[in-house]
Amino acid sequence: MAFNKGDRSDSSKVRRGGMHRRKKVCVFCGEKNGVIDYKDTNKLKRYVSERGKILPRRITGNCAKHQRALTVAIKRARHLALMPYTCE
Repeated sequence: MAFNKGDRSDSSKVRRGGMHRRKKVCVFCGEKNGVIDYKDTNKLKRYVSERGKILPRRITGNCAKHQRALTVAIKRARHLALMPYTCE
């Protein structure tokens, strides 16, 4: 018996009542003073996972420019022992 494209079940056709995700907006672009400072560890901790990894752009919603600056700031804070490299 050959597979026909028309024989698909209803469940695979359309996802009903699906939630649409809102487009995430860069927090730093929205602020007037969107400076990313390595000494502001409270702000930087929001962009680090509980395992100590830097969260990617698709999760944080930052633009590429600010994600790079955020990564540099987190690495500087780690180097100066303001933030841990890993969380235990």
